[in-house]
Amino acid sequence: MENKDRILTHAAALFLRNGIKSVSMDDIATALGMSKKTLYKTFTNKDEIVLGVMSTHLCQAQGECARFASSAVDAVQEMLTISAWADQQFSNVHPSIFYDLRKYYPAAWALFSEHKSTFILDQITQNLRRGIAEGLFRADLDVEVLARLNLAQIELAFDPSLYPPTQFPPVRVSKVFDEHFLLGVATLKGHRLFNKYQHITEEE
Repeated sequence: MENKDRILTHAAALFLRNGIKSVSMDDIATALGMSKKTLYKTFTNKDEIVLGVMSTHLCQAQGECARFASSAVDAVQEMLTISAWADQQFSNVHPSIFYDLRKYYPAAWALFSEHKSTFILDQITQNLRRGIAEGLFRADLDVEVLARLNLAQIELAFDPSLYPPTQFPPVRVSKVFDEHFLLGVATLKGHRLFNKYQHITEEE
């Protein structure tokens, strides 16, 4: 088990830095300082490694997001905290990650898609409802529509045809999306709280 975790940790670092498709089993073995024979004893092929990396990452991410949601003072703080955490997570992600997953690794992509359409969607939905209950988000929001809009923005920030990564780093795009979304759903009270948390002073 220790050897398996070590392989997944090193492979994840290589995938994040170089993209998934461009990393070979040779690259992973070299990074670990082990023979390919030893590597293949633990994982039959690279697809299994990609799936293992994705499964481990999503499990950790769910734990972190749930912790942020439960410890946040209010819905605005919750959204800002999770957004900042996500930006930090994405700051070292190679721009081709989503493309590689979707095109070459269907099992890992299906796992990620399931995570998005269940856990992440539920987190967004609960945050919006919490904000409405706290008077920080508008009472007339169509929560189901907006939750899916917010969900779609995750991949949109990594769409190279819309935002070429050399010109628009995904974290920059994601940050703009998140702030625009939050201010769009916020009441005046929520807007003031956003300014407080972000240390923004503006004339009303």
